[in-house]
Amino acid sequence: MSIKLYSSRFSERFGLTTPIALAPMAFGTGGSLAAACAKTGALALIGGAYGDLEFTSREYLAAEEALEDDPVAFARLGCGFITWKLEEDASALDWVLDRPQRPAALMLSFGDPTTMSRRIIDAGIPLMCQVQTMAQVPEAIAAGANVIVAQGAEAGGHGMNALDGRSTFTLVPEIADYLAAQAPDVQLLAAGGIADGRGLAAVLILGADGALVGSRLWACAESLAPEAAIAEAIAANGDGTARSKVFDILREKNWPAHFDFRAIRNAIHREWEGRIGALTADPHDAIEDYKAGVATGDYSRAHVTVGEGTGLIKDAPKAADIIEAMSAQARQLLG
Repeated sequence: MSIKLYSSRFSERFGLTTPIALAPMAFGTGGSLAAACAKTGALALIGGAYGDLEFTSREYLAAEEALEDDPVAFARLGCGFITWKLEEDASALDWVLDRPQRPAALMLSFGDPTTMSRRIIDAGIPLMCQVQTMAQVPEAIAAGANVIVAQGAEAGGHGMNALDGRSTFTLVPEIADYLAAQAPDVQLLAAGGIADGRGLAAVLILGADGALVGSRLWACAESLAPEAAIAEAIAANGDGTARSKVFDILREKNWPAHFDFRAIRNAIHREWEGRIGALTADPHDAIEDYKAGVATGDYSRAHVTVGEGTGLIKDAPKAADIIEAMSAQARQLLG
């Protein structure tokens, strides 16, 4: 098989040299990381996350400033949002929509995309929708998605709950087959557990047009993640993460019931993972314990947001080095 990374449908659509998109990770994907990825040939999505206007505008402006002398890379800059939070406050989305230069793409995750998609489409901006199940695929197509991101349960951070989540390895080809039959112009990215060139090559063979990369780029020199948290991710292996409601409760995040959160399975997670009911009923002391861990950088109590791919993370180099190494390995494997 011969697949050219620069001429995949996704690369051609967004002017990329490799079919990689930077995941819009909450409080991890800032302006410096996005700019570095865009300059290296990837699609760069700022982590608009919870719709915090101050954070989104600051980091998006930082990326624009870093890219102002590179119009090709500038045209690879976009943003991603948590859909259900936009329903509460869409000010950050409004701000991005009003930028003088139109974003390369906007991504919606976790919620019904139809509530926000029309504003994005009417602005002439490509829409990316992240899904975790087959049932969500026709919803994303109906909302006008140009790109669907198939997120497997291996992914770090939020995703479908442990009971209903799917593996990237089976979800991607099933969605690829569905799109080929029902919506062949809609492109497909794979997300979840893709941390090196082997993963990138694998999802291309499975039928994806590219990959959304989170944890591997979370652990890099330009990431907003604390160095101590990144060190924890480097030290962990793939057995060392878990998906549950624990950290959403400790962080006082009111997520919809069908989503939960994957992070390193540290001491505070182990303490509560078998007692979710008790934690929900009386979380005060546990929340204070968690907050103290965050304040002191104690990652036996604070969370480290990585997925099962953490076992493939051995260092935290510059984002450009990670993307170039992934692409080179994938090219070699694909011939």
